[in-house]
Amino acid sequence: MALMQPENVDQFKQTKNKGYDLMLAVDISGSMQALDFSTPAKAVSRLDVTKEVISNFIKGRQGDRLGLILFGQNAYLNVPLTLDTASVCSMLNDATPGMAGLATAIGDAIGLGVRTLRERPTGSRVLILLTDGEDNASSIPPLKAAKLAKQYGIRIYTIGIGKKGLVPFPNQLGGYGMAEVPMDEELLKEIAKETGGKYFSATNPKMLSYIYAKIGELEKSEANETLFLIREPLYQYPLSLSLLVLLLLTLIQLLNRRERYGF
Repeated sequence: MALMQPENVDQFKQTKNKGYDLMLAVDISGSMQALDFSTPAKAVSRLDVTKEVISNFIKGRQGDRLGLILFGQNAYLNVPLTLDTASVCSMLNDATPGMAGLATAIGDAIGLGVRTLRERPTGSRVLILLTDGEDNASSIPPLKAAKLAKQYGIRIYTIGIGKKGLVPFPNQLGGYGMAEVPMDEELLKEIAKETGGKYFSATNPKMLSYIYAKIGELEKSEANETLFLIREPLYQYPLSLSLLVLLLLTLIQLLNRRERYGF
C-alpha cells in the first residue's frame, strides 16, 4: 500500500479574475539607440525611456496576464502570458538595442502575438506594439498580419516613438552624430484601424507615459483563472503500520525463543 503512494487530493478551487491578456511587442532594433530623449545632464536612448515607462505600466496591471515579445530583424517570445509581472519587467530591462538584429520586422512581431493570443478568451486579447521605424525585414506583411489579428478578435494599439528629422545617434568611435530614423506612421495607423485599436505618437517621455496611462484605462473583462490542486501524501501511514507489525513479529519470535530455551 505504501508503494502505491496514496494521496489525499483536495478538489480544484476555481477563481475568477477580471483582466486582459496583454501582449507587449517592443522594438529593440538598432535605431532604438537614438538619443533624442536625452537631457542636458544625461544621455537617454529611446529604449531607456521605453523600459522605464513600460515597467511602470506593467506594475499597474494587477490581474492582467502579460507577455513580452522583443523584435528587431527577428521576433522572439521572451515571456509567455503570465501573472508574474516581475518576470516581464526583468526580461524587458535586460534587453539591449540590436540583440534581435538591427532591422525591423513589424509583421513578424504581430504574427507571433496573434499565435500567442488566439487561444485566449475572446474580448480580452490585446497587443500593444511599440516601434520607432518602418518594416523592412518581415516575412509576413504587417497589414496581412493585422487582418489575421482582426479575424481572432485581437485589438492592436500601435505606438510610434521618437522625434522626426535628424536626431543624435551614437557612432562606433564612442561619439555622437546626427541621423534620421524613418518611421512609417501611416502603416501603424492602418494596423490600429484594421483591428479596432488606436495609434499614438510619442515624441517625449511625458507623452509616452500618457499613452500607456490611456491604454491602462481599458475596461476589464471577466475570465476564468488558475485552478489549484493540493496533494497530501499518505504513504507514511501504511508504511508505519507495516513497520509496527514487523516489530511485533520480531518481539513475538524473541519471546517464543526465550520460553523454549530459557534465555
